[in-house]
Amino acid sequence: MEVLNAINYLSIFLMLIYMGVVGIFIRGWAKIKPFRRHAAQGKTMVSILIAARNEEEKIGNTLDDILAQDYDKSLMEVIVIDDHSTDQTASIIRGYADRGVKLIQLNESNALNSYKKKAIQTAIDQSTGKLMITTDADCRMGPRWLSTVVDYYETMGYKMISSPVAYFEEKNLFEKLQALEFSYLIGLGASTIGNNNPSTCNGANLAYEKEAFFKVGGFTGIDDLASGDDELLLHKMAAIYEGKIGFLKNRDAIVYTHAKPTLREFMEQRKRWASKSTRYKDKVVISIGLSIWLFNCSIVINLLLAIIFPQSDSLWYLAVQLLGKFIIEVVFLAGVTSFFKRKQLLVLLPVINPFHILYFIYIGIAGNSGKYNWKDRMVK
Repeated sequence: MEVLNAINYLSIFLMLIYMGVVGIFIRGWAKIKPFRRHAAQGKTMVSILIAARNEEEKIGNTLDDILAQDYDKSLMEVIVIDDHSTDQTASIIRGYADRGVKLIQLNESNALNSYKKKAIQTAIDQSTGKLMITTDADCRMGPRWLSTVVDYYETMGYKMISSPVAYFEEKNLFEKLQALEFSYLIGLGASTIGNNNPSTCNGANLAYEKEAFFKVGGFTGIDDLASGDDELLLHKMAAIYEGKIGFLKNRDAIVYTHAKPTLREFMEQRKRWASKSTRYKDKVVISIGLSIWLFNCSIVINLLLAIIFPQSDSLWYLAVQLLGKFIIEVVFLAGVTSFFKRKQLLVLLPVINPFHILYFIYIGIAGNSGKYNWKDRMVK
Protein backbone atom coordinates (compact mmCIF):
# COMPACT_ATOMS: atom_id res chain seq x y z
CA MET A 1 0.00 0.00 0.00
CA GLU A 2 2.89 2.37 0.68
CA VAL A 3 4.12 1.78 -2.84
CA LEU A 4 0.67 2.63 -4.21
CA ASN A 5 0.59 5.83 -2.18
CA ALA A 6 4.01 6.82 -3.44
CA ILE A 7 2.89 6.27 -7.04
CA ASN A 8 -0.29 8.28 -6.42
CA TYR A 9 1.59 11.19 -4.88
CA LEU A 10 4.14 11.14 -7.69
CA SER A 11 1.34 11.23 -10.25
CA ILE A 12 -0.12 14.36 -8.66
CA PHE A 13 3.32 15.95 -8.56
CA LEU A 14 3.77 15.25 -12.26
CA MET A 15 0.32 16.69 -12.94
CA LEU A 16 1.26 19.91 -11.16
CA ILE A 17 4.43 20.13 -13.24
CA TYR A 18 2.40 19.66 -16.41
CA MET A 19 -0.12 22.28 -15.40
CA GLY A 20 2.72 24.64 -14.56
CA VAL A 21 4.36 24.08 -17.94
CA VAL A 22 1.12 24.68 -19.83
CA GLY A 23 0.58 27.73 -17.64
CA ILE A 24 3.90 29.04 -18.95
CA PHE A 25 2.67 28.33 -22.49
CA ILE A 26 -0.46 30.38 -21.75
CA ARG A 27 1.70 33.28 -20.58
CA GLY A 28 3.97 33.02 -23.62
CA TRP A 29 1.06 33.03 -26.05
CA ALA A 30 -0.46 36.07 -24.32
CA LYS A 31 2.86 37.94 -24.46
CA ILE A 32 2.83 37.85 -28.27
CA LYS A 33 0.87 40.88 -29.34
CA PRO A 34 -1.19 40.70 -32.54
CA PHE A 35 0.69 42.38 -35.38
CA ARG A 36 -1.04 45.22 -37.22
CA ARG A 37 0.03 45.76 -40.78
CA HIS A 38 1.37 49.06 -42.06
CA ALA A 39 0.26 50.81 -45.22
CA ALA A 40 3.76 51.07 -46.70
CA GLN A 41 4.78 48.55 -49.36
CA GLY A 42 7.62 46.16 -48.55
CA LYS A 43 11.05 46.75 -50.04
CA THR A 44 12.80 43.47 -49.20
CA MET A 45 13.87 41.02 -51.90
CA VAL A 46 12.33 37.67 -50.97
CA SER A 47 13.08 34.11 -52.06
CA ILE A 48 10.25 31.61 -51.54
CA LEU A 49 11.64 28.09 -51.30
CA ILE A 50 9.62 24.92 -51.79
CA ALA A 51 11.03 21.41 -51.57
CA ALA A 52 8.68 19.08 -53.46
CA ARG A 53 8.53 15.33 -53.90
CA ASN A 54 5.60 13.63 -55.65
CA GLU A 55 3.20 16.53 -55.18
CA GLU A 56 1.53 16.57 -58.60
CA GLU A 57 -1.95 16.85 -57.10
CA LYS A 58 -1.31 19.98 -55.03
CA ILE A 59 1.79 21.84 -56.21
CA GLY A 60 -0.21 23.77 -58.83
CA ASN A 61 -2.57 25.24 -56.24
CA THR A 62 0.37 26.24 -54.05
CA LEU A 63 2.14 28.02 -56.90
CA ASP A 64 -1.07 29.75 -57.97
CA ASP A 65 -1.52 31.12 -54.44
CA ILE A 66 2.08 32.34 -54.29
CA LEU A 67 1.90 34.02 -57.68
CA ALA A 68 -1.34 35.73 -56.63
CA GLN A 69 0.35 37.53 -53.71
CA ASP A 70 -0.13 41.29 -53.47
CA TYR A 71 3.62 41.79 -53.05
CA ASP A 72 5.77 43.52 -55.68
CA LYS A 73 6.64 40.76 -58.18
CA SER A 74 10.01 42.37 -58.92
CA LEU A 75 10.96 41.76 -55.27
CA MET A 76 10.13 38.06 -55.11
CA GLU A 77 11.46 34.89 -56.64
CA VAL A 78 9.96 31.43 -56.37
CA ILE A 79 12.30 28.44 -56.33
CA VAL A 80 10.95 24.90 -56.31
CA ILE A 81 13.36 22.05 -55.72
CA ASP A 82 12.16 18.75 -57.14
CA ASP A 83 13.38 16.00 -54.85
CA HIS A 84 13.57 13.04 -57.24
CA SER A 85 9.82 12.95 -57.89
CA THR A 86 8.50 9.91 -59.75
CA ASP A 87 5.26 11.58 -60.84
CA GLN A 88 4.49 14.71 -62.90
CA THR A 89 5.62 17.22 -60.25
CA ALA A 90 8.59 18.51 -62.24
CA SER A 91 6.53 18.82 -65.42
CA ILE A 92 3.87 20.87 -63.62
CA ILE A 93 6.51 23.19 -62.19
CA ARG A 94 8.02 23.71 -65.64
CA GLY A 95 4.62 24.94 -66.75
CA TYR A 96 5.12 27.97 -64.50
CA ALA A 97 8.51 28.93 -65.95
CA ASP A 98 7.03 31.77 -67.99
CA ARG A 99 5.67 33.23 -64.75
CA GLY A 100 9.09 33.33 -63.13
CA VAL A 101 9.05 30.05 -61.17
CA LYS A 102 12.51 28.49 -61.11
CA LEU A 103 12.88 24.71 -61.02
CA ILE A 104 15.92 22.99 -59.50
CA GLN A 105 16.11 19.21 -59.74
CA LEU A 106 18.15 17.31 -57.21
CA ASN A 107 20.40 14.72 -58.77
CA GLU A 108 22.01 12.97 -55.84
CA SER A 109 23.62 9.69 -56.81
CA ASN A 110 24.52 8.86 -53.23
CA ALA A 111 21.75 8.10 -50.75
CA LEU A 112 21.11 10.85 -48.19
CA ASN A 113 19.26 10.82 -44.91
CA SER A 114 18.16 14.43 -45.29
CA TYR A 115 17.06 15.17 -48.82
CA LYS A 116 14.91 18.10 -47.73
CA LYS A 117 17.79 19.95 -46.07
CA LYS A 118 19.88 19.31 -49.18
CA ALA A 119 17.06 20.73 -51.30
CA ILE A 120 16.69 23.87 -49.22
CA GLN A 121 20.45 24.40 -48.99
CA THR A 122 20.74 24.10 -52.77
CA ALA A 123 17.95 26.64 -53.27
CA ILE A 124 19.47 29.11 -50.81
CA ASP A 125 22.82 28.86 -52.56
CA GLN A 126 21.16 29.88 -55.83
CA SER A 127 18.74 32.44 -54.38
CA THR A 128 18.99 36.20 -54.81
CA GLY A 129 16.74 37.28 -51.95
CA LYS A 130 17.66 38.76 -48.60
CA LEU A 131 14.82 37.00 -46.80
CA MET A 132 14.29 33.26 -47.29
CA ILE A 133 10.74 31.99 -46.79
CA THR A 134 10.05 28.26 -46.79
CA THR A 135 6.71 26.59 -47.30
CA ASP A 136 5.54 23.16 -48.41
CA ALA A 137 4.32 21.99 -51.80
CA ASP A 138 0.84 21.16 -50.50
CA CYS A 139 0.12 24.45 -48.70
CA ARG A 140 -2.36 27.23 -49.42
CA MET A 141 -2.20 30.89 -48.44
CA GLY A 142 -4.18 34.09 -48.87
CA PRO A 143 -3.02 36.97 -51.11
CA ARG A 144 -1.71 39.06 -48.20
CA TRP A 145 0.49 36.30 -46.75
CA LEU A 146 3.83 37.41 -48.20
CA SER A 147 3.34 41.14 -47.70
CA THR A 148 2.35 40.53 -44.07
CA VAL A 149 5.48 38.47 -43.39
CA VAL A 150 7.70 41.11 -45.01
CA ASP A 151 5.93 43.93 -43.15
CA TYR A 152 6.59 42.15 -39.86
CA TYR A 153 10.22 41.53 -40.81
CA GLU A 154 10.85 45.15 -41.80
CA THR A 155 9.05 46.47 -38.72
CA MET A 156 10.55 44.19 -36.08
CA GLY A 157 13.98 43.40 -37.52
CA TYR A 158 13.92 39.74 -36.52
CA LYS A 159 16.47 37.31 -37.94
CA MET A 160 13.96 34.45 -38.02
CA ILE A 161 10.18 34.57 -38.11
CA SER A 162 7.88 31.67 -37.31
CA SER A 163 4.40 32.20 -38.73
CA PRO A 164 1.16 30.28 -38.08
CA VAL A 165 0.16 27.07 -39.83
CA ALA A 166 -3.30 25.49 -39.61
CA TYR A 167 -5.16 22.50 -40.96
CA PHE A 168 -8.25 23.12 -43.04
CA GLU A 169 -10.86 21.30 -45.16
CA GLU A 170 -11.09 18.39 -42.71
CA LYS A 171 -13.19 15.57 -44.13
CA ASN A 172 -13.95 13.50 -41.03
CA LEU A 173 -13.63 13.29 -37.25
CA PHE A 174 -10.09 11.92 -37.41
CA GLU A 175 -8.89 14.93 -39.38
CA LYS A 176 -10.71 17.35 -37.06
CA LEU A 177 -8.97 15.75 -34.08
CA GLN A 178 -5.66 16.31 -35.86
CA ALA A 179 -6.61 19.96 -36.42
CA LEU A 180 -7.06 20.43 -32.67
CA GLU A 181 -3.82 18.66 -31.80
CA PHE A 182 -1.94 20.62 -34.46
CA SER A 183 -3.30 23.90 -33.06
CA TYR A 184 -1.80 22.88 -29.73
CA LEU A 185 1.60 22.29 -31.34
CA ILE A 186 1.59 25.61 -33.20
CA GLY A 187 0.49 27.43 -30.05
CA LEU A 188 3.21 25.68 -28.06
CA GLY A 189 5.89 26.78 -30.51
CA ALA A 190 4.61 30.33 -30.53
CA SER A 191 4.49 30.47 -26.74
CA THR A 192 8.13 29.42 -26.39
CA ILE A 193 9.05 32.30 -28.68
CA GLY A 194 6.84 34.60 -26.60
CA ASN A 195 8.74 33.47 -23.51
CA ASN A 196 12.05 34.18 -25.31
CA ASN A 197 13.04 30.53 -25.21
CA PRO A 198 12.30 29.34 -28.78
CA SER A 199 12.02 25.58 -29.05
CA THR A 200 9.82 24.65 -31.98
CA CYS A 201 8.39 26.00 -35.24
CA ASN A 202 7.04 24.71 -38.53
CA GLY A 203 8.89 24.84 -41.83
CA ALA A 204 5.63 25.24 -43.76
CA ASN A 205 5.72 28.92 -42.81
CA LEU A 206 9.19 29.98 -41.78
CA ALA A 207 11.30 33.01 -42.74
CA TYR A 208 14.93 33.85 -42.02
CA GLU A 209 17.65 36.11 -43.32
CA LYS A 210 19.98 34.50 -45.79
CA GLU A 211 22.96 36.11 -44.08
CA ALA A 212 21.87 34.77 -40.69
CA PHE A 213 21.43 31.28 -42.16
CA PHE A 214 25.04 31.22 -43.29
CA LYS A 215 26.30 32.82 -40.08
CA VAL A 216 24.90 29.96 -37.97
CA GLY A 217 26.42 27.44 -40.37
CA GLY A 218 23.20 26.54 -42.14
CA PHE A 219 22.31 22.88 -41.63
CA THR A 220 25.85 21.86 -40.70
CA GLY A 221 25.73 19.58 -37.69
CA ILE A 222 22.09 18.63 -38.20
CA ASP A 223 22.21 17.52 -41.83
CA ASP A 224 22.43 13.83 -40.97
CA LEU A 225 18.91 13.83 -39.53
CA ALA A 226 15.97 13.60 -41.94
CA SER A 227 13.88 16.08 -40.00
CA GLY A 228 14.83 19.37 -38.34
CA ASP A 229 15.15 21.79 -41.25
CA ASP A 230 12.92 24.06 -39.18
CA GLU A 231 13.15 23.31 -35.46
CA LEU A 232 16.85 22.48 -35.19
CA LEU A 233 17.70 25.47 -37.37
CA LEU A 234 15.61 27.56 -34.97
CA HIS A 235 17.78 26.35 -32.09
CA LYS A 236 20.93 27.37 -33.94
CA MET A 237 19.48 30.80 -34.70
CA ALA A 238 18.31 31.35 -31.12
CA ALA A 239 21.76 30.46 -29.78
CA ILE A 240 23.39 33.30 -31.71
CA TYR A 241 20.55 35.78 -32.17
CA GLU A 242 19.00 35.99 -28.72
CA GLY A 243 15.80 38.02 -28.76
CA LYS A 244 15.79 38.12 -32.56
CA ILE A 245 13.24 35.36 -33.14
CA GLY A 246 9.61 36.36 -33.63
CA PHE A 247 6.20 34.75 -34.04
CA LEU A 248 3.86 36.55 -36.43
CA LYS A 249 0.42 36.63 -34.81
CA ASN A 250 -1.66 37.83 -37.73
CA ARG A 251 -4.36 35.84 -39.54
CA ASP A 252 -3.26 37.10 -42.96
CA ALA A 253 0.03 35.27 -42.36
CA ILE A 254 -1.57 31.85 -41.83
CA VAL A 255 -0.52 29.05 -44.17
CA TYR A 256 -3.02 26.22 -44.53
CA THR A 257 -2.32 22.55 -45.05
CA HIS A 258 -4.18 19.25 -44.77
CA ALA A 259 -4.36 16.68 -42.02
CA LYS A 260 -3.14 13.16 -42.75
CA PRO A 261 -5.90 10.94 -44.18
CA THR A 262 -4.80 7.72 -42.47
CA LEU A 263 -3.57 6.76 -39.02
CA ARG A 264 -0.41 5.24 -40.50
CA GLU A 265 0.56 8.45 -42.30
CA PHE A 266 -0.20 10.47 -39.19
CA MET A 267 2.01 8.29 -36.99
CA GLU A 268 4.88 8.28 -39.48
CA GLN A 269 4.75 12.08 -39.65
CA ARG A 270 4.72 12.46 -35.88
CA LYS A 271 7.59 9.98 -35.47
CA ARG A 272 9.57 12.11 -37.90
CA TRP A 273 8.79 15.25 -35.93
CA ALA A 274 9.62 13.59 -32.61
CA SER A 275 12.97 12.34 -33.93
CA LYS A 276 14.30 15.90 -33.74
CA SER A 277 14.27 15.74 -29.96
CA THR A 278 17.34 13.49 -30.04
CA ARG A 279 19.36 16.62 -30.95
CA TYR A 280 18.01 18.93 -28.26
CA LYS A 281 20.79 20.53 -26.22
CA ASP A 282 18.74 22.64 -23.80
CA LYS A 283 18.57 20.57 -20.61
CA VAL A 284 15.53 22.52 -19.38
CA VAL A 285 13.58 21.67 -22.54
CA ILE A 286 14.67 18.03 -22.31
CA SER A 287 13.62 17.86 -18.64
CA ILE A 288 10.24 19.41 -19.39
CA GLY A 289 9.63 16.99 -22.26
CA LEU A 290 10.57 14.02 -20.10
CA SER A 291 8.34 15.16 -17.23
CA ILE A 292 5.37 15.53 -19.59
CA TRP A 293 6.02 12.06 -20.98
CA LEU A 294 6.19 10.64 -17.44
CA PHE A 295 2.97 12.46 -16.55
CA ASN A 296 1.16 10.71 -19.39
CA CYS A 297 2.68 7.39 -18.31
CA SER A 298 1.45 7.98 -14.76
CA ILE A 299 -2.11 8.40 -16.02
CA VAL A 300 -2.00 4.97 -17.64
CA ILE A 301 -0.37 3.49 -14.53
CA ASN A 302 -3.10 4.89 -12.30
CA LEU A 303 -5.73 3.46 -14.63
CA LEU A 304 -4.14 0.02 -14.41
CA LEU A 305 -3.80 0.27 -10.61
CA ALA A 306 -7.46 1.28 -10.31
CA ILE A 307 -8.42 -1.86 -12.23
CA ILE A 308 -6.07 -4.19 -10.35
CA PHE A 309 -6.71 -2.65 -6.92
CA PRO A 310 -10.31 -1.36 -7.02
CA GLN A 311 -10.27 -0.59 -3.29
CA SER A 312 -7.28 1.74 -3.58
CA ASP A 313 -7.41 5.50 -4.16
CA SER A 314 -5.90 5.18 -7.62
CA LEU A 315 -9.19 5.90 -9.37
CA TRP A 316 -9.56 9.15 -7.43
CA TYR A 317 -6.02 10.22 -8.31
CA LEU A 318 -6.67 9.29 -11.94
CA ALA A 319 -9.77 11.51 -11.98
CA VAL A 320 -7.80 14.42 -10.50
CA GLN A 321 -5.09 14.01 -13.12
CA LEU A 322 -7.52 13.94 -16.01
CA LEU A 323 -9.47 16.92 -14.69
CA GLY A 324 -6.35 19.00 -14.11
CA LYS A 325 -5.03 18.12 -17.58
CA PHE A 326 -8.35 18.97 -19.20
CA ILE A 327 -8.80 22.33 -17.46
CA ILE A 328 -5.35 23.71 -18.21
CA GLU A 329 -5.51 22.56 -21.84
CA VAL A 330 -8.91 24.18 -22.34
CA VAL A 331 -7.51 27.49 -21.11
CA PHE A 332 -4.49 27.27 -23.41
CA LEU A 333 -6.36 26.06 -26.46
CA ALA A 334 -9.12 28.62 -26.04
CA GLY A 335 -6.66 31.37 -26.92
CA VAL A 336 -4.97 29.50 -29.75
CA THR A 337 -8.16 28.26 -31.42
CA SER A 338 -9.69 31.73 -31.12
CA PHE A 339 -6.78 33.11 -33.12
CA PHE A 340 -7.40 30.51 -35.84
CA LYS A 341 -11.17 31.08 -35.61
CA ARG A 342 -11.60 27.37 -34.84
CA LYS A 343 -12.84 27.56 -31.26
CA GLN A 344 -15.53 24.99 -32.06
CA LEU A 345 -12.76 22.37 -32.11
CA LEU A 346 -12.60 22.58 -28.31
CA VAL A 347 -15.64 20.32 -28.02
CA LEU A 348 -13.39 17.53 -29.29
CA LEU A 349 -10.91 17.84 -26.42
CA PRO A 350 -12.63 15.20 -24.23
CA VAL A 351 -12.61 12.86 -27.22
CA ILE A 352 -8.96 13.34 -28.16
CA ASN A 353 -7.51 13.32 -24.63
CA PRO A 354 -7.54 9.53 -23.95
CA PHE A 355 -6.06 8.74 -27.37
CA HIS A 356 -3.53 11.54 -27.11
CA ILE A 357 -2.19 10.15 -23.83
CA LEU A 358 -1.43 6.79 -25.44
CA TYR A 359 -0.14 8.43 -28.61
CA PHE A 360 2.21 10.69 -26.67
CA ILE A 361 3.69 7.76 -24.77
CA TYR A 362 4.21 5.75 -27.96
CA ILE A 363 5.67 8.64 -29.97
CA GLY A 364 8.06 9.46 -27.14
CA ILE A 365 9.61 6.03 -27.64
CA ALA A 366 9.17 5.42 -31.37
CA GLY A 367 10.27 8.91 -32.38
CA ASN A 368 13.60 8.51 -30.61
CA SER A 369 14.50 5.07 -31.88
CA GLY A 370 14.45 3.17 -35.13
CA LYS A 371 13.42 4.32 -38.59
CA TYR A 372 10.30 5.74 -40.18
CA ASN A 373 8.85 6.15 -43.65
CA TRP A 374 8.82 9.59 -45.22
CA LYS A 375 7.93 10.35 -48.84
CA ASP A 376 8.27 6.65 -49.70
CA ARG A 377 11.77 6.56 -48.21
CA MET A 378 12.90 4.76 -45.09
CA VAL A 379 14.95 7.20 -43.03
CA LYS A 380 16.15 7.62 -39.46
